[in-house]
Amino acid sequence: MDMPVSHASDIDLFTDEALADPYPLYRALRDVGPAAWLNRHDVWFIGRHDSVRAALGDWQTWSSAGGVGLNPTINEAWKNALICVDPPVHTQMRTLITDRLGPRQLEGVQKTIVQRAERLASRIAAQRDFEAVTDVAHDLPIGVLMDLIGWPEDVRGGLLELAAGSFDACGPDNPRMRAALPRLEAMMAFIADTYDRGRLAEGGFGWTIADAARRGEIPREAAIGMLAGYVVAAFDTTIAAIANGLFRFAENPAQWERLRAEPALLPSAFNEIVRIDTPIQGFARVATRDVDVGGGIVVPEGARAIVSYASASRDERRFPDPDRFDIGRRPLDHLGFGLGVHGCAGQSLARLEAHAVFGALARHVTRFELLEPPQRALNNVIRCHARIRMRAHA
Repeated sequence: MDMPVSHASDIDLFTDEALADPYPLYRALRDVGPAAWLNRHDVWFIGRHDSVRAALGDWQTWSSAGGVGLNPTINEAWKNALICVDPPVHTQMRTLITDRLGPRQLEGVQKTIVQRAERLASRIAAQRDFEAVTDVAHDLPIGVLMDLIGWPEDVRGGLLELAAGSFDACGPDNPRMRAALPRLEAMMAFIADTYDRGRLAEGGFGWTIADAARRGEIPREAAIGMLAGYVVAAFDTTIAAIANGLFRFAENPAQWERLRAEPALLPSAFNEIVRIDTPIQGFARVATRDVDVGGGIVVPEGARAIVSYASASRDERRFPDPDRFDIGRRPLDHLGFGLGVHGCAGQSLARLEAHAVFGALARHVTRFELLEPPQRALNNVIRCHARIRMRAHA
């Protein structure tokens, strides 16, 4: 596709260097205009806050039904996942999740989550030296969500191993994407086998989805797609957010001191964690018509665009000094959880878990210290860490 030079860029967002620190590149692309054509990948990039917000709020124009990835293999594999289905089918499928994982429905597990977080914080304070990803960030998302979904105990370890890195498969056709495909295929087969053998625990969220399929309310393939989508999204994103938050507080001890002194800032603090290091950097959408996005740029019908939540949440047009971590910012309009009909269906659970973890740690730990430079887990979609060795000062 031939694009005006003024609206195009040779920036490659998927090199190792770009994935390690994408934010200067996002800023450069925002400066191109409301949308920029990426020559390297034949896809548009939408990164300004107002443009991303408009796209996410208009599913009729910016459709997910063509897949949210940048290659046909993942879009075919995930065609029945909730994120890849538009209304009215999406509405029926999403209700199965919100009926079980909405704020009111989670009241019954809140006490369990808070108690588990308190035990975790007490253990970390006594242990002192710990690894933030496996010792802390994994604890609640894995321990609580596995029970909520109702996965059999004997399959949990294998499922987690297969799910790790699955978002890489959403990227363009590059080595990282190709390396993720066998694991993705194995995970889908693993989940389908568990579903077909009726091994989901009765009463769990997974059972609710399976029961809806048995009654003919949704197809079998949709049930499996929903289970797979929730496994990947719920684990990777919440784990990434908690680990990212620990890293930010270690680098910004004054912000941790402020949270300890003002516990009421906890919701604002988690919003700031998600804003400054948005776990899902962006998903693709497909234009269903010619779209005038402003600045003399028209995205043609049928074109695919990366709608970047992470870029929008660092947009200096909306957030003053956007690269500064400030828990008093109260960024209620960050787009880290998406927006509109495809906004994160599990964000109530993610908030509940993160609030419990950071709230408990604030009662037990006076400050965090980095013991070595953290290691990023480079991923085509997720902003996450592989390893953060830290010390907790009790």
